[in-house]
Amino acid sequence: MADTEAGEKRIIRTGPYPELTLTAVLVGYGLGILIALSIGYASLILGFSIEGSELAAILGFGILRGIMGRSSIVENNINQTIASSVNGASAGMMFTVPALFILGRTDFNAVLMVFACIAGGILGIAFIIPLRKQMIDFERLTYPGGVAVATILKSPGAGVHKALLLLSGIAVSGIIYFVSQYMGQIKGLSGFEYWNLGKLIGMPEYMNGVWYISLMTIGIGFISGRGGFYFVIGGFVCYWILAPILAAYDLLPAPETLATLEQTMPDYMRLSLFRPVGIGMLIGGALAGIVLALPLIVSAVRSMHNAAKMKTALSKDEMPIRLLYIGIAGATILLFVISITSVKEMGIIRGGLMALLGTAWIWVAGVILSECIGRTNWSPLSGMTLIAVTILIVISKGLGDTASIVSSIMVGAAACVAMAQATDLMLDLKTGYLVGASPRKQQIGQFLATWLGPIVIMALIFVLHKAYGLGSDRLPAPQAQALASTIQGILGGDVPLHKYIAGAGLGALLSASGIGGLGILVGLGFYLPFAIVLTYSIGTLLRLFVDWKKGPQFSEEVGIPVAAGLIVGEALVGVGFALYFVIAGSISK
Repeated sequence: MADTEAGEKRIIRTGPYPELTLTAVLVGYGLGILIALSIGYASLILGFSIEGSELAAILGFGILRGIMGRSSIVENNINQTIASSVNGASAGMMFTVPALFILGRTDFNAVLMVFACIAGGILGIAFIIPLRKQMIDFERLTYPGGVAVATILKSPGAGVHKALLLLSGIAVSGIIYFVSQYMGQIKGLSGFEYWNLGKLIGMPEYMNGVWYISLMTIGIGFISGRGGFYFVIGGFVCYWILAPILAAYDLLPAPETLATLEQTMPDYMRLSLFRPVGIGMLIGGALAGIVLALPLIVSAVRSMHNAAKMKTALSKDEMPIRLLYIGIAGATILLFVISITSVKEMGIIRGGLMALLGTAWIWVAGVILSECIGRTNWSPLSGMTLIAVTILIVISKGLGDTASIVSSIMVGAAACVAMAQATDLMLDLKTGYLVGASPRKQQIGQFLATWLGPIVIMALIFVLHKAYGLGSDRLPAPQAQALASTIQGILGGDVPLHKYIAGAGLGALLSASGIGGLGILVGLGFYLPFAIVLTYSIGTLLRLFVDWKKGPQFSEEVGIPVAAGLIVGEALVGVGFALYFVIAGSISK
């Protein structure tokens, strides 16, 4: 103890600050579950995921510093590392597993799927750790998301203030969504999900003027900001440029044809025209991204060579390389066992090929994504997953439709979780580098949380499917629908090849423009229901307006925490209603 001038006592710390503590681990688990539920639910509506690290850091300050009075920055850094690791499964599984439900293959082994995703997460982490020192210490890649989290951690007072703003957003969004769902789902009143503004103002039906009522969607649009503008472009091009051109040339079907198909005009255009082109754009954009990333792959290989030569992995900063080798070998063997046991028809040779291909893809894709997100803060995760599952389907073709679908999606989900974990860890390690954390302890924290996310997300998927139905208007699961459509086309031989090729060419051209992920972002705008795009555009325009009038710092300090709260509040209420419907349905039976 030491005396201050005012006679007060203050503590002088002589040892290291608390870091990998039981408190940080447990709080990280709790926040990770909360964030995974929220972002997982949101990704089923919007078709893409957002990083959970910043959200975890803000909430962590509210709990660790605001409630528990703990002041260690590096402890909160471990908390957000663990929480974001739990959330890593949300993108990986929500892009893939719902495709099984959309295709009607719901009798798969859920326990095996969970173990496959855990194995994938271990592989993703183990493969990327040896690259830390080269990418972060030597190459000094930017990792803008990691820098943003470090800024929060370095501003304790701002962190608590942001936590209060986030909680206010949760309250507003949660209350409004609860009332709307209670009136719509419980009282049976309509009009609380969509607003047909186009009909009110006399807009032609093909221009699709229906808005999705969702503060969560506005919040995600605000967080995406300028980057989300390209996503919005895709939807507006479809319905407000291409649709009027098609109508002017009488290329749209007559009302009696739509009546036969039992579709509205917007549904027909999305399902028959824009969605196939959008899928092609996702694939073409991802392929172009791989080609453009070839220099990054070479750089990463050189980084691994330099790291090995300098014995970086054996330094005190990293986990022992022997443990990483054991983790890689064990996870690969587990993936092989899962491949041959996922379906009865799978033989040892084909199962081994799928496991080896999945492992190789995890390494290559993990390197590409980590370099991409380090340089541009953009990750083509969905496109890389779509390519991986397509390759796996081709390998497993001939086992029978059910066996091919289940085995390929199981290994593909593992690969997707691995890619998500690899990029998440590198972002968190960048944060740790900036705040003086121990890389080894962060790596241990990431491993400690890898098992929890797949369990949480698998349970969430079953609950949401039973309550609302995956692939429905309520939960469109756009990425999973794209995957399901691709699988159906490959197995059924009914691929709209000309639309896929046209979309792939357009996606590749857009991605080659130099704007990271442009082909995939615009492709998602083609693919998603336009009602969601319209509402999302409000958040994007609001962010641009606030940046212009108040400045980017105001958006960072005030707007983003509130927007994050809008996401969490609505998502948690949506999950809560899903649980209510499942429990009520079980009791009534």
